[in-house]
Formats: sequence, structure tokens, C-alpha cells
Amino acid sequence: MAVKIRLARHGKKGYPYYHIVVANSRSPRDGRFIEKIGTYNPNTNPATIELKSDRALYWLGVGALPTDTCRLILSHKGILLKKHLLEGVKKGALTQENADAKFDAWVAEKDAKVQAKKINLEQNARSEQTARIEAESKVREAKEAELAKKKMAELEAKTVTEEPSDAEVAETPES
Repeated sequence: MAVKIRLARHGKKGYPYYHIVVANSRSPRDGRFIEKIGTYNPNTNPATIELKSDRALYWLGVGALPTDTCRLILSHKGILLKKHLLEGVKKGALTQENADAKFDAWVAEKDAKVQAKKINLEQNARSEQTARIEAESKVREAKEAELAKKKMAELEAKTVTEEPSDAEVAETPES
């Protein structure tokens, strides 16, 4: 039986999220599976990935083949690196301590990159919001100035029409 690690689609139309499952390669995409080992939500920025790393590592160890997208997800989470390091330990090229140290260093570097991306996204969102607010305030001020000019023009026109002319002043009888 060929076992694959693949994605099972869930969610509504246009807004999918996926379960990362271990399934028989002949079963349907969203059908029967052996074990659910995680979730993947591409709708967030950065994408949210929750994965049971020990179970993924187990299934890779017993020969499950990941699909292309799952391979990228497993690589992103460091599961493929851990598998590679464990194979080096089995062959005697590394000690377990060296493998753990390399993996921990890689995880720390990866976490730093993800945190930097989150901070950068938050800063960009804040700067875009302040720029949008400034632009809106400039437009509002311009509209207010234009409205004030119109009101001044109307008042001047009103005062000009209300002032009696010299002919009207002469025609009015004085008591």
C-alpha cells in the first residue's frame, strides 16, 4: 500500500484551509485517511501551519511520500531537515548532540525570520494607515476651504444685494 502525506481541502468556496493527512494514495483527496497530522491555512499572512512534527517524522521514516506542497510545508517546519540529521546519526556521521544543536540553531534562525516578517507587516500596515489618514485629512481640509470660500462669496453677494443703491435712497420718503 502506497502511503502519501497530502492536503485535504476544507473551508468554503474561495476561502480554503487544509488538513495535512496521511492517506492511501488510491483514496480520494478529501476522503478516507489514516491519520490527520496537522492543518494549513494559506489565508493568513504569513500562512498558519500547525503540525505534529513527531508523527510527520514517524510517517516519513516508515516511507510515506509527501506531495509537492506537503514537502514544502514539511521543509518550512524543519521536519525534512530533522529526518536528514537523524539519518546522519544512524549512519554515524553525526552524534545526536550535534544533530540536535544544528536543528535548534536552524529553528532559532527560522523563528527570527518569521518574527521579522510579522513585525515588518505590522509596521507596513501602520504606515499605510497613517498615510491614508493624512491623505483623507488633506482632502477634508481642501473641501472645508472650498466650502468656506463659497460661503464667503454667498455672504458678499447677499450683502451687495441688500445694500440700497443711491437711487433707492433718494426715492424713499423721509418722515
